[in-house]
Amino acid sequence: MVATDAKRAAPARLVIASRQSRLAMWQAGHVQARLRELYPQCAVDILGITTEGDRVLDRALNEIGGKGLFIKELEVALLGRRADLAVHSLKDVPMEVADPFVLAAIMTREDPRDAFVSARHASLGSLPAGARVGTSSLRRAAQIRHAFPALGVLPLRGNVNTRLARLDEGRYDAIVLAAAGLKRLGLAARIRAIVEPELCLPAAGQGALAIETLAARDDVRSWLAPLDHAATAVEVHAERTVSRLLGGSCRVPLAAWCVPTPQGGLRLVSRVAAEDGSAMIEAVAESAGADRETAEALGREVARSLQKQGAARWLGSS
Repeated sequence: MVATDAKRAAPARLVIASRQSRLAMWQAGHVQARLRELYPQCAVDILGITTEGDRVLDRALNEIGGKGLFIKELEVALLGRRADLAVHSLKDVPMEVADPFVLAAIMTREDPRDAFVSARHASLGSLPAGARVGTSSLRRAAQIRHAFPALGVLPLRGNVNTRLARLDEGRYDAIVLAAAGLKRLGLAARIRAIVEPELCLPAAGQGALAIETLAARDDVRSWLAPLDHAATAVEVHAERTVSRLLGGSCRVPLAAWCVPTPQGGLRLVSRVAAEDGSAMIEAVAESAGADRETAEALGREVARSLQKQGAARWLGSS
C-alpha cells in the first residue's frame, strides 16, 4: 500500500467503476460516501458497467471463465482512464492481480459467514431429505453435501434479488448466500440462520471490499490509502495466500477463514473438498504475530498441510 502523502493536493474529481447490480452499486456508493467525507471538495461519480459475468446467467461461473468475468470490463475502464478506481467484492477478485493493476485498499470487513434463507425451514439441519438448496458456489455446495448428503444442492446464479425471487417462487426450499450482501442491502431480516464456519467455512476474502486502481497511479493510491483497514487486509492476505498457492478459483471447492486470536496473533482455517461432498480435508494453523509477512507465512503453512493431505486430487487444472 502507498502511504498517504499529506502534501499531495486533494483530488478534484474521482470516477468509480462498478458493476450495476444493486449490491455492487451499494458498495460503490459506500466508497463514494467515504471519499466525499475525506475530500469534501471532490466530485465523486460512479460509472456503472454490465460485466460478462452479469450477462451470462444460464451457466455456472466455473463453466464460463470464473469470477474474473466480474472485473474485466471494470479494468478496461481503468486502463482507458474512464475511471480512476474500481470497487469489487474481494472474493470475486482473482488471487493473482495482474499488472498493471493493484489493490490499493481493503476496507473493513462485514460478516464473512454464509446465510441460510428459507420461508419454511429454520436451518440447514432442519431440512428434510431431498430438500432443494440453491447456491452459486462450488465451495458451499461441496461443504453442504458433505454435511447433509441427503439434500439436493442445485445451482443458482444471479444477483441477490434474483436469487431471493427464485426462492420465493418455490424453485428452492432454501438458498445459501453471503450474509454480508444481505446485511449491506438492508435484507438481514431474510436471514433465518447464520451458517456457522464449523459447518460451511467462508470463501477467501468473503465480506471484504477491495478497491483496485492502476499501479502507476500513485496519486489515486495515495488518496485511497485512508480507506485501507490494516487488520482486515492482513487477515484476507492469509486467506488469499492459501487460495493462490492451491490454485483457488470458483472452479475449486476451497474455503479459507482467518481471525485474530486473543493473544494478538492469527488463526487460519482452510478446507478443500470433493465437489460431490464425498470427502473433505482441513488444515489449521496459528501465529504469534499479525503482520502481512506473518499472514503470508501462515497461508503457506496451511497450503502445505492441505497439499500433504492430498488436496491435489480435487484441485484439477484450475
